[in-house]
Amino acid sequence: MAQVGAVIVAAGRSTRMGGVDKTFAPIFGRPLVAHTLDRFESSSLIDQIVLVLAEDSLEQGRKLVEERDYEKVAHVCAGGQRRQDSVRNGLELLSPCDWVMVHDGARPCLDDAMLQRGLDAAAACGSAVAGVPVKDTIKLVTPDQMVKDTPDRSQLWAAQTPQIFRYGLLLEAHQTCTQDVTDDAAMVESLGHPVKMFFGSYENIKVTTTDDLVIAETFLKASSNI
Repeated sequence: MAQVGAVIVAAGRSTRMGGVDKTFAPIFGRPLVAHTLDRFESSSLIDQIVLVLAEDSLEQGRKLVEERDYEKVAHVCAGGQRRQDSVRNGLELLSPCDWVMVHDGARPCLDDAMLQRGLDAAAACGSAVAGVPVKDTIKLVTPDQMVKDTPDRSQLWAAQTPQIFRYGLLLEAHQTCTQDVTDDAAMVESLGHPVKMFFGSYENIKVTTTDDLVIAETFLKASSNI
């Protein structure tokens, strides 16, 4: 049986939340990140978890892990200056495993079926990214906001997490790629390695604003995950 580790990244500064730490913003009496951790803790697909938090949230995070008795959370560690630094910090604390899932702590609206789709997709080439086809027309614009081009929408997907990789491949990408990137797939792509896209969910939103919190509450209430 393949061993699967998860790195849950929640080390952001919540700059769009008006000073509220989104990681621990309450939803139905539990912190936002607890809803995300619940999904991974309860999944039979996941063997171990590393939770990556901002330095000043470590004590709060460790208390949460203890109070909710998360048996799969092996480590709670501090993030780095960039998101990719935070992922690497978590990655290096995982015990040896076959696959690693990197997931945003602020995306609580996922389920086991999505995790399984990701593992199935990653088996094809060693890496896979959750995403959804974009619904809006996308415009490329210049720095002065003049429209430069309109890409073919049929070829555009919005990337999400989880992103799943063979452990050795992702570690190599983090050791090799030095430029700033916005997700781990971009690091793997920089190695010339193929990445498979699989369907995530339009409900799999990343909470970045107070409005997103309300939307996430609605999705969670509509599911059994509350």
